[in-house]
Amino acid sequence: MTEFDSTSEHILRILTQEGRISNLDLAERVGLSPSACLRRVQELERRRIITGYRAVLDPAQTGIGFIAYVTVGLSRHTKVAQEEFERLMRTAPQVRECHNITGTVEYLLRVEARDLAGYKHFHTNYLGAFPYLNTLTTMVVMASPKDERA
Repeated sequence: MTEFDSTSEHILRILTQEGRISNLDLAERVGLSPSACLRRVQELERRRIITGYRAVLDPAQTGIGFIAYVTVGLSRHTKVAQEEFERLMRTAPQVRECHNITGTVEYLLRVEARDLAGYKHFHTNYLGAFPYLNTLTTMVVMASPKDERA
């Protein structure tokens, strides 16, 4: 496989929704022989188009009762300040995603905690302890009618 074609796109769409599908079932759905399908998937992995497979967890079943998106603006717009913030976020177990974004703030976080008290702990001990924090906005997730993250 030298180029990214419609068959590869079809494979990726299926794997995104059903990461545990057997190679036999995948091959049948995309119209390839099992050996050709396996070669395609292995090539997509080798090229780092497929970077991994994950289990999707139900937050409520794992004790997560509080999910929020948090925007963070820094008072210093330097590489050092950003690196320090990113290092801090990597150590915070509550931060499930940290994105450096454009706009009026520098970061968008997805934060998951057991409850409001767990979020307050993160808010105080991680965000509140960061010396270059300028603005902070928390948006609490009420429901997720569509969530295709895997």
